[in-house]
Formats: sequence, structure tokens, C-alpha cells
Amino acid sequence: MSKHKHQDIPETQNEGQVTDQSRERTAGSPSQATPDSGADAVEARVKAAEAKAAAAEAKAAAAEAKAVDLEAEVSSLKDQYLRKLADYENFRKRMFREKEDAVQYANSQILGDLVAVLDDFERAIKSSELSREFSSLHDGVGMIQKNLLSTLAGKYGLTHFESVGAAFDPNVHEAVMSEPGDCPEPTVVEEFIKGYKLRDRVLRSAKVKVCMPRPSGDSNEQTAPEAKA
Repeated sequence: MSKHKHQDIPETQNEGQVTDQSRERTAGSPSQATPDSGADAVEARVKAAEAKAAAAEAKAAAAEAKAVDLEAEVSSLKDQYLRKLADYENFRKRMFREKEDAVQYANSQILGDLVAVLDDFERAIKSSELSREFSSLHDGVGMIQKNLLSTLAGKYGLTHFESVGAAFDPNVHEAVMSEPGDCPEPTVVEEFIKGYKLRDRVLRSAKVKVCMPRPSGDSNEQTAPEAKA
């Protein structure tokens, strides 16, 4: 009897060990205990992936729409640029033509007035050929000169300035001759060619003869009547 009892004890211990191992396997595998929780996690991951894919598709669609708008804007700006470039080129050509015309025909107005003076000269010459009178020719030419000077002064600002008796001014006078005389300063005593001004600017200097003051103590000496200045 004692021998049989001693042999049964290990079997009881083995059964206890098996029971403990089964409990440990049951406790260490929750997925086997709750299978629905794993399916929910997978479904959640699928939905998140689908949401990301939808967001990516929406973003791609928005980017494509923006690209289309930008292409249309670029096309419009390019068309505007080409139009402006064509307008500028036409403007440049037009300005070049106008400038060229202005240079070629700058004297049209004054030449038109001078043509009228030529007509007056022609009439005066014909009249003198018929009458053969010097006085009528002289009066006609004098009238033409007066009208011409009046036209040039009134329309173009051309006037002549008096020089005889004025102090010599190198800005408006050109001395071609000189002589000593009793004068406090160089003075114009004779005018060979009249000087003209275009408004306030000297157009042509007057060619004159100048009387130069004698050096002090030399008033009784005679010098050469004419000398180059």
C-alpha cells in the first residue's frame, strides 16, 4: 500500500503544472480571448488610409485646377505682352517718321513766307521793265524789304540791332577795322554788315569799324586811319 501511494503523488503534481501552464497561455493571448478588438483596429486603419487617399485626391484636384488657372493667366499675360510690344514698335516707327519729317520740313513755314517775297520781287521787276523808272523800282524794292522785315520780326522774332554810336561789345560786334579817336571807350563808328538777333540770341554779329581811345598823352599824334582789329 505504501508503495502505490508514493507513486500517485507525481501525477498530482503534473496535473497542477498543466493547469498553471494553461492559465498562463490563456492570460498571455488576449487576441484569442477578444477577437473583435483586432478587427476593429484593422477597420480603423483602413478607414484612416481611405481618408488620407481622399484628402490626397482632393489636394491633387485642387492643384490641377490651380495649374489650369495659372496656365490661362500666363497665356493672357503673354498675349498682353505681345500686344504691348507691337504697339511700342508701331509707336517707335511713327516717332522716327515724324522726327525725320520734322527735320526735312522744319523750314516749311518760313520758306512759304519767302516764296511770297519772291512773288513781290517778280512783280517789281516786271513793273520796272514796263515803266523803266528807277524811282518806282526803288520804291517797290523798299516796300518789299519793309514787308519782309515785318514778317520775320512778327512771326519768327528776327530783328536787327543798331550798332553805330554804341559801345563796342564783342558779344554782338565783330570789329573788322579800327581808328584812334577822342572817345572814353571803344565805340562803333561805322557798320558794314548789320547784326541780327533771333529773340534774345545773337544770330549774326554786326561787322563794324571801331573808334579806339587814344593813349594818355598821345592826343596830338596822328596814327594810321585804318587798322585791322
